[in-house]
Amino acid sequence: LSIVHGFLAQHLGPGMFAVDATAGNGHDTAFLCGLVGPTGRVLAMDIQPAAVQATRQRLASLGYGQAQVVCDSHANLAHYARPGTVDGAVFNLGYLPGADHGVFAVPQTSIPALKTALELLRPGGVLTVCAYAGGRQGTVERDAVLAFVRDLPSSRYQVEVELFSDRPGLPPVPICIKKRVPC
Repeated sequence: LSIVHGFLAQHLGPGMFAVDATAGNGHDTAFLCGLVGPTGRVLAMDIQPAAVQATRQRLASLGYGQAQVVCDSHANLAHYARPGTVDGAVFNLGYLPGADHGVFAVPQTSIPALKTALELLRPGGVLTVCAYAGGRQGTVERDAVLAFVRDLPSSRYQVEVELFSDRPGLPPVPICIKKRVPC
């Protein structure tokens, strides 16, 4: 997470619009609120009501009122923003920590949501993904996301992937994408 947070901090600032497409327990949502400040806007979404509640509680405890938190799938992201209006978007794929591990993100919704998020980004906007490979489903999704970002046209997107091949186990794969400004 420190890699994607550092990347986001370099590109997001006061008054911007950021999206947390997988709110989880609200850690990234709170981070985004801190970056865009009180003049910015944050949209956080999660399909699980427990995640929405946890995110709202975290934001309230921190005094962040600029976030809209909705219980919806990231597959419906286009219902909440127009193309070219988002400055940054965050996806943490996998399952909600501390919740039912039988409920998790799947490539059938994550890949279309990533495509939509890229369309919603303004030129120069950024998108980050943390793909977790825990369990068979996580590995399938991680591999699908890696294939998706590998196929993004380099003329439109700058993509950085850190595989941590020297670490034991299945470390998360951070992916940082910047939408290029057309010449």
